[in-house]
Amino acid sequence: METSLNWSAPLAERMRPSTIDEFVGQSSVMAKDGFLRKALKEKNISSMIFWGPPGTGKTTLARLIAQEIKARFSQLSAVESGVKDLRSIVESAEQFLRFGEKTILFIDEIHRWNKGQQDALLPYMEKGTIILLGATTENPSFALNSALLSRSQVLVLNRLLPEDLLLILKSAVKDKERGLGKLKLKIDEGTLEFLANLADGDARIALNLLAVASQYDRHLSIESIKTASQRKNLAYDKNGEEHYNLISALHKSMRGNDADAALYWLARMVEGGADPLYISRRLIRFASEDIGLANNTALLIANQVYEACSRIGFPECAVNLAQAVAYLAKSPKSVAVYMAYNKASQDARDHGSLPVPLHLRNAPTTFMKELGYGKDYKYTPTEDSSEQSYFPDELKGKKYLS
Repeated sequence: METSLNWSAPLAERMRPSTIDEFVGQSSVMAKDGFLRKALKEKNISSMIFWGPPGTGKTTLARLIAQEIKARFSQLSAVESGVKDLRSIVESAEQFLRFGEKTILFIDEIHRWNKGQQDALLPYMEKGTIILLGATTENPSFALNSALLSRSQVLVLNRLLPEDLLLILKSAVKDKERGLGKLKLKIDEGTLEFLANLADGDARIALNLLAVASQYDRHLSIESIKTASQRKNLAYDKNGEEHYNLISALHKSMRGNDADAALYWLARMVEGGADPLYISRRLIRFASEDIGLANNTALLIANQVYEACSRIGFPECAVNLAQAVAYLAKSPKSVAVYMAYNKASQDARDHGSLPVPLHLRNAPTTFMKELGYGKDYKYTPTEDSSEQSYFPDELKGKKYLS
């Protein structure tokens, strides 16, 4: 007997896979001969961290793992919970473990827990009281304690491919029990492909957009999907790893003289909501680090675009940023100053506070003159100073700029 659709739950929630074989995407993680499949077959799951963008199946995978090994499933959100909640779950886990039943503890956004909270997990992981499955959108190397990482296997979940999302969307359109099958939607392949691309690798976004669009129209088109979405949600977190990935891609594209690629990465950042002044500051740095003496005008251009962004703001300043990025990408490059400064700064650290040679010191008072300040200094505009050294004695003859 058919059950009615549960409209109180979002479509993305209703369409979660019910078995591990229904799980779509993540071919590297879900490979038949891979680590996870073998562990599931042997019912021998250890603690794991799922690292990946939103909507890639981290929560779903955790639930399916618990189901496959017939373990209890407890879930916490690191945003809303703490050590007190952990202890409550551990108490129950200890009781059930006496009867041979394992407990999987899934902590969403585990990177939100501080060091003390993360450390509180360690004894229960070591004793086997719980099997930890943590989900994070942040790089575990930076977001999680080394002690926690050393006790966990990290699985990387990538953004879903458009073809993966297409399968998920088709299933939702046809499914009469959990999806939108009873609505008898009319939607062609091209519209589904458009929606799959629009969702930017996030299954939750894809399904929720489909649900929103279907509320107003049973004959869905690209235009109705556009109306439902209003604006493509580009993956960009101003404080997350993707922020640094994008600025790195922009920097390296300019360094590689590829103005077109540089403009693309700039657009990704600007359209995703990056602060134009942050980008401008990075361009100023680039002008000296990667262009330097090869084109001194580059630094002037970079400073001018910072001023332009300060004056007119976004979105008008986007074209100013684009002009600067294209100019810097096409400019000749030299790292001579950058490398020279690195060598000089290393000497400054290695040799400590070497005294300034007496002949280079100013002598504004008679006492200083008596001490020899400024003695034998050669005034370059009128005297032969070719033999004069400007280094401390310990570094005399050093060459930083080649």
